Amino acid sequence: MNIVLSNDVLPVSEAFMDAFTVILVVFGVLFIMFVLISLSGKIFASASSKKEAPKAEAAPAPAAASVPAAPEEEFSSGTLKLKGCDEKTAAMIMAIVSDNTGIPLSELLFKSITLVEEK
Repeated sequence: MNIVLSNDVLPVSEAFMDAFTVILVVFGVLFIMFVLISLSGKIFASASSKKEAPKAEAAPAPAAASVPAAPEEEFSSGTLKLKGCDEKTAAMIMAIVSDNTGIPLSELLFKSITLVEEK
């Protein structure tokens, strides 16, 4: 079986070898691009982690066994009206809502908490 291309006869085995060579070249170039992209990603990741490391080291070390520092004030927005429940119960409810929703407690805004009695 022969393939005719512009009055030249090309044997089928030679055509398959040419196609195989082209496929190998394409996949070889794709593999080289994959390796280069992977290496550049690792290089950029290590460079960015090196930039972040000195910032962490620059923080002053806390004093050892001295007077414990007072807790920093948390941002508070608005007021909370408690209707029929104590502060401890309200704090527990707010913590449960924060945990279940995955939203930090500092980002939640509670307007009121009302105790609902079952009848």
